[in-house]
Amino acid sequence: MSKDRSMSILLFVGFIVFIDMVGIGLIIPVMPELLEQLTGESADRTAEIGGWLMFAYAVMQFLFAPIIGGLSDRFGRRPILLVTLFLLGIDYAIMAWAPTLVWLFAGRILSGIMGASWAAANSCVADVATAKDRGKFFGILGGAGASGFVIGPAIGGLLGTVDVRLPFIVAAVLAVVGAVIGYSVLKETLPPQRRRSFSIGRANPLGSILQMAKTPVVLGFLIVIFLIQLAAQSQLTIWAYYNRLVFSWSEMEIGLSVALFGLLLAVVQGGLTGKVIERIGPNRTSFLGLLFGVPAYLLFAFAPGSWAMILGILVGCVTGISFPAIQQMMSERIGEDAQGELQGAVASMISITSIIGPVMMSQTFGRFADGTGLYFPGAAYLLATVILLLGIGLLKWNLAQTKPIPS
Repeated sequence: MSKDRSMSILLFVGFIVFIDMVGIGLIIPVMPELLEQLTGESADRTAEIGGWLMFAYAVMQFLFAPIIGGLSDRFGRRPILLVTLFLLGIDYAIMAWAPTLVWLFAGRILSGIMGASWAAANSCVADVATAKDRGKFFGILGGAGASGFVIGPAIGGLLGTVDVRLPFIVAAVLAVVGAVIGYSVLKETLPPQRRRSFSIGRANPLGSILQMAKTPVVLGFLIVIFLIQLAAQSQLTIWAYYNRLVFSWSEMEIGLSVALFGLLLAVVQGGLTGKVIERIGPNRTSFLGLLFGVPAYLLFAFAPGSWAMILGILVGCVTGISFPAIQQMMSERIGEDAQGELQGAVASMISITSIIGPVMMSQTFGRFADGTGLYFPGAAYLLATVILLLGIGLLKWNLAQTKPIPS
């Protein structure tokens, strides 16, 4: 496959990831009001319901990411990406129409299943990029997703002022239009001779992880990903609550800070990762990136003022170079007919952190911010620091066991 054709394919796959994340971001600002309309409950109760919606989404991603990845190894990336994107559009239409909470839960469950297409999208990178370029393109996909997540909430908030269900309609249109364009533009990246039969024994979270365990170094990298993503749940879970409590930030200040982090992450992953990997290699890139996370979490935990939170964002965004580098090292060590299975296992690991992380971090925050006993609202960020240090230690050990791949 020519370099120009490979680049055009990867750019369109990045567009699909961007559309996926824009769609997710669009509905975030209006979900609380929609829940209040459907249930008539107070804000605290709808927050609990919203948490269960997030739980349902994460569980479905955990269960179905290996299946989607395995199906893409069997039937190719193109049909899986197009079908999941189209069905995601149908799902948003269901949520736009949802007359009851049951229908909204059904929509989020379907979103979780279709959102597992992340595994197939990343597999396209392994199909068309050379081993030394994979980290760069994994970073570009990550940057595309981060960009979508920055733009989505801003547009969703604006549309929500017109009608609370309008962002769902726009998300549905974006996904369906993306699938229609992809039908004409997206070319298959996995040739028939590199496909393998589908096995439900392997295409499940446990089966896919056990399959990866046959290559111990890859299993080690998967555990590192689990630890760094678990630490990151501290930001996703308590950022708004922490800054409202400690620094009295407004909704606008919280939103702008999240947008700043997403924008910086998009720039770092999309523009910086490939250059750093090319200069110092994926091993050093992965280790160096994670080191920046330690001072960032410590700044969050012990912040003397709002400036420290912003400084933490500026420092912490550099960790974005680590994940694509780790993906490259794993991808190099897995057969070309099992790249979808690998990405499914990665997605399942991340989904596990989305299931247990919010509970762990919110409970830690609540325990030390309730005004009884030791008052230390930054405790969750200190816990994240410890978890990240464990990940750094395991990464260092794993890299010592990793034999370099010949170029």
